[in-house]
Amino acid sequence: MSAKDGKGKQPEKAKAKRIRSLLGVGYWVQGFRVFPWMVVNFFLKDSVKVDPSTLQILQNSANLPMVGKPLYGVVSDAVYISGQHRVPYIAIGVFLQALSWVTIAILSRSNISIFTMSLFLLLSNLGASISEVANDAIVAEMTKPKTPQSASSGELQSFVWMASAVGGVLGNLFVGVAIDRFSPQSMFLFFGLLLVLQFLITITVSERSLNLPKSPSNVGIRKQLSELSTALQKPEIAYSIAWFAASYAIIPLLSGTMFFYQTQYLKIDTSVLGMSKVFGQLVILLWGVIYNRSLKSVRPRKLLSAIQATMAVLMISDVMFVRGTYRLMGVPDSMYVVVFSGVLEIVCFFKILPFNVLMAQLCPAGCEGSLMAFVMSALALAFIVSGYLGVALASYVGITENDFSGFPLGLLVQALCTLLPIFFMSWIPDIQKSKTRTE
Repeated sequence: MSAKDGKGKQPEKAKAKRIRSLLGVGYWVQGFRVFPWMVVNFFLKDSVKVDPSTLQILQNSANLPMVGKPLYGVVSDAVYISGQHRVPYIAIGVFLQALSWVTIAILSRSNISIFTMSLFLLLSNLGASISEVANDAIVAEMTKPKTPQSASSGELQSFVWMASAVGGVLGNLFVGVAIDRFSPQSMFLFFGLLLVLQFLITITVSERSLNLPKSPSNVGIRKQLSELSTALQKPEIAYSIAWFAASYAIIPLLSGTMFFYQTQYLKIDTSVLGMSKVFGQLVILLWGVIYNRSLKSVRPRKLLSAIQATMAVLMISDVMFVRGTYRLMGVPDSMYVVVFSGVLEIVCFFKILPFNVLMAQLCPAGCEGSLMAFVMSALALAFIVSGYLGVALASYVGITENDFSGFPLGLLVQALCTLLPIFFMSWIPDIQKSKTRTE
């Protein structure tokens, strides 16, 4: 290698390092968001005195801004701010989040209404959506082949996945320790100040220094929408997204009911719940490592169907837990909550990493932000539908704040619904990664 080649590689390595630093901070904070949201759950249950169904409705309704991700993606792809179209949107999103959580911290010191808190939670998720769209677009751009410092297929996705998982681990660890020692207001303020710090870091980054690929479609929102529409008309993309969204939406989510069952009925200590979340995030972190090292070459259809079947098996395990089977076998409730509940809560997210890699491969150049945002929007809408179906199911089987006799039946229905998407796996293209994308 010539001296000139060696010098040329140094700036590229520096740019790649800056990109990883920006994305690492962004995805770490994204993972750490579990910290304030767990506090919100306890605040609504203990201070506002909501019932399980109301809690789940609030949890899922707060995700409505996530459905608008395609619009944010189109705007970030097409509208440049001072010659930049990624970093400014990250900064805007982080600012909105910081504003929301600091305001919630101040207002919740008095008798904040559910309506007012819901508005600021919506604003927080709007900010999170905008910054996530910009971050996801950078990842999609950098994993396209023949980019200036292209990452191998799946490598950068695994990096940001692990950064988010580390943030989740620390967030859940902190909340398990802090929930009984600090007021909800103090914890909301802490997260708000953390976002302020991220905002200050982000605005010091010049997008030009990252040398991101130039979008060939910088010709306006109408053109970008046209290109997104063209991409969605491709059968391999449209059917994949339809299966991915349906595989979540068809499952009636009973997370709010399980939260009440563990805290209200079993009286599980908050530190145990925190450790459960930590264990789940550690499993996510491990999943990122395993996928990057051993599973990138597995066909997406085969891997996604295996994950779906695993979800159903773990849900059957939850039925046994609620019926007291494990307790009769000598397994303490707290141990089950830490290990099995922690894994079950996050195993559904295992599908996101291989699916994002698949979408990055199929995505046409120029609409990475728009398409990845559309995928995350479909996922958000699927979770909202799943949450509302869960509320309906809980009502149908007669689950209330003090009566969980119908809970095992509800969990059994949930497990059966989880198996249904396996019968439609043909919607996922049965492709093998080409070597050119992994070298």
